[in-house]
Amino acid sequence: MSVTVEIADRQEGEVMQEYDFSVFENVELIGVDLSAMSGEQIEVLYQQARYCQAMTDADIVTMRELVPEDMTFTHMSGRQQTREEYFADVEDGSLRYFTIGIDSPVVEVDGDTASVTYTSVLNANAYGARGTYRMSGTHWFEKRQDKWLLSNAPDQ
Repeated sequence: MSVTVEIADRQEGEVMQEYDFSVFENVELIGVDLSAMSGEQIEVLYQQARYCQAMTDADIVTMRELVPEDMTFTHMSGRQQTREEYFADVEDGSLRYFTIGIDSPVVEVDGDTASVTYTSVLNANAYGARGTYRMSGTHWFEKRQDKWLLSNAPDQ
């Protein structure tokens, strides 16, 4: 799925930003109408898809680019980990993601914060338990130096 987003306050000579979701081999957008979203909403959703693809590739370099050092992770079991603990589990295969569906995402942007609420459809091997897991939740983003990065929920 490819969509071109024109920046509203474009300066002369500035190019339009294109977000090509088809580059994500292991990530599927389900139940979303990109044409109904603003450019900023699409940008946030694209970062979410990039992060999910990096998870399936165990691409720790990209994950570090998208996740600030102060981020903490909470698993469906309630277990919490620092960024580096989580990345170590992805890197050593303790957490292995095969495909990720982003089902019915709702993207909300408010200034420099954004959220993506959706049902995640994970085909994964999580600490030896292989299966497809459906989990609803929200991922939060914060705009830092003109880039959308994942962040902890505002109340954390």
